[in-house]
Amino acid sequence: MAALTFYTNPQSRGRIARWMLEEVGAPYDTVVLDYASSMKADAYRAINPMMKVPAIRHGDKVVTEGAAICAYLAAAFPEADLAPQPDELADYYRWLFFAAGPLEAAVTNRSMNFEPNSDQQRMAGYGHFDLAATVFDGALARHPYIAGDRFTAADVFVGSAAMWYTQFGLLPKTEAMTGYIARLAERPAYRRAAEIDDGLIAAAQASAPATA
Repeated sequence: MAALTFYTNPQSRGRIARWMLEEVGAPYDTVVLDYASSMKADAYRAINPMMKVPAIRHGDKVVTEGAAICAYLAAAFPEADLAPQPDELADYYRWLFFAAGPLEAAVTNRSMNFEPNSDQQRMAGYGHFDLAATVFDGALARHPYIAGDRFTAADVFVGSAAMWYTQFGLLPKTEAMTGYIARLAERPAYRRAAEIDDGLIAAAQASAPATA
């Protein structure tokens, strides 16, 4: 058994953690869960009471939440050189948590047809959608990668957000956005992770019972 166990579903945010695990390069076991049963079962609720994926178990420690998993694995496996250098710390943490907090809230609310009014914008961490999207695009335009000139673990989470949101038309495909995504999509670890998860999806579809 590997020291790392990865709990996921290939059609979920688990793809973020899969990519990060492939970047780290350490061996890991995978437990694929389904939304209807095993993700809600007591065994998995003991791992993540939120009944969401991804989650990882590393020894006797459990980490959930995509951004936390990326940051944890970068710190736990320093040999992968994905943790920030001193001059990258500020941008690394700033944009990692911006993507996990204000940006995700803005995109989620927009996708559910909720737009905060002027009073609610003062309460919302993202203000309003256009502001969050513009700030995010400006961050991507500053450097080749989110923390500077070098790929870090923050790019796994931030890049996954950029890829997902543009794929489904939730953020505009600006020049900075498309250039950033193109750089990340060339990474061998990203391609390996996508191939694994796409293979799991195809296998599940092939084994599904036919419907009339």
